Amino acid sequence: MKAPQETTKGYRRIIPSVTALVEFEAVARLGSFTLAAHELGVTQAAVSRQVRFLEETLGTRLFRRLHRAIELTDEGEALYRVVAESMQKIAGVFDRLARGPVQQELVLAATSAFSHFRLLPRLASLKAAQPDLQLRLSTQMFIADLRHKEIDVAVRFGNGTWPDGTAALLFDEEVFPVCSPGWLETHAAPDSLHDLANAAFIESDSTSEGWMGWEDWFLAVGFTPVRLNFALRCSLYTDAIQAARFGQGIALGWGRLVDGLIHNGELFRLPVAAFKPADSYYVVVPHGRTLTPAIDGLINWLREDALA
Repeated sequence: MKAPQETTKGYRRIIPSVTALVEFEAVARLGSFTLAAHELGVTQAAVSRQVRFLEETLGTRLFRRLHRAIELTDEGEALYRVVAESMQKIAGVFDRLARGPVQQELVLAATSAFSHFRLLPRLASLKAAQPDLQLRLSTQMFIADLRHKEIDVAVRFGNGTWPDGTAALLFDEEVFPVCSPGWLETHAAPDSLHDLANAAFIESDSTSEGWMGWEDWFLAVGFTPVRLNFALRCSLYTDAIQAARFGQGIALGWGRLVDGLIHNGELFRLPVAAFKPADSYYVVVPHGRTLTPAIDGLINWLREDALA
């Protein structure tokens, strides 16, 4: 009976203030003493005192105080990862006990292009595999910081290494020119990169790490055009593909996103050249998120769909 008491005393000796850890986590997650104080309902001075107490106790700086900004030191980042993971686990248990047997909604984050072209057309398959799943899609313009969102699973394009989650490979990617069958009826199909460079292009802004535009694509396949003719520029990749479907020009097709449109004949892949980026698609689980059966099922479906 003495062992538990000794362990408890040991924790209290090593971790002198749980309150300080809670306030440190809020500052690290929000990147601001002011925002952390607002979230916690205390003064900024109180938050600063708690963080300073931690730094003095540990004998190391946890934040670099910059001009109008703060950032974690290496020691602060190490502490934050452990504290955030522990707090998320505790919060997850509280949430589960409070909800009782009610099925918890899962939040899946992805870019608008991935949601529009890859997820939505396949939701029937997901429902068939997991009929009781309650899913909410969180559409992101850019890669979301998982520390700032209530996200259970995210799909990202990149190198698979991110500081806010654990990644598992889904599939690689290939980028090539696409147009509509209607566009080919009124334009000669380019049979070389030189011919392609003289066509009318549809461009879209980059919305994720590693995404490329037409100029970067030409350089990647080893051709340097003198000048590109852009018939249309779009902020969203979804709009660029829609414009290509309606015959407005040639767009860059990201194969894993437009394969369905190519399969059903809405888009045509121009067999001039293709480029395989070094980055790939990954499924990412935030650090500290408990892998429930529902989350495991969603990840397994994403990975099985990637192999289909």
